[in-house]
Amino acid sequence: MASITRLRLRVLPGARRSEVVGRHGEAWKLRVQAAPERGRANDAVEALLASVLSLPKTSVEVVAGHTTQDKIVALTGIELATAETLLAAEVASRP
Repeated sequence: MASITRLRLRVLPGARRSEVVGRHGEAWKLRVQAAPERGRANDAVEALLASVLSLPKTSVEVVAGHTTQDKIVALTGIELATAETLLAAEVASRP
């Protein structure tokens, strides 16, 4: 059975570009271009994390906070330490 990791996020929708910004307390702060309407921002969060973590989009799901900036996502098939390392590397690679 694949492991499921939960990740806390602070999401800012309607940004100029979608990106992982860095830490926000115990959560990761993300910006997404999508507007916070009809689940578009949640879809953008799932797509961004799938890309950064090299996971299929079906392995990333917003499970809490669907209508708020503070969200919890479930990641299937990746350990928390690996996800944290990949997110930190993404932040460090930005100019």
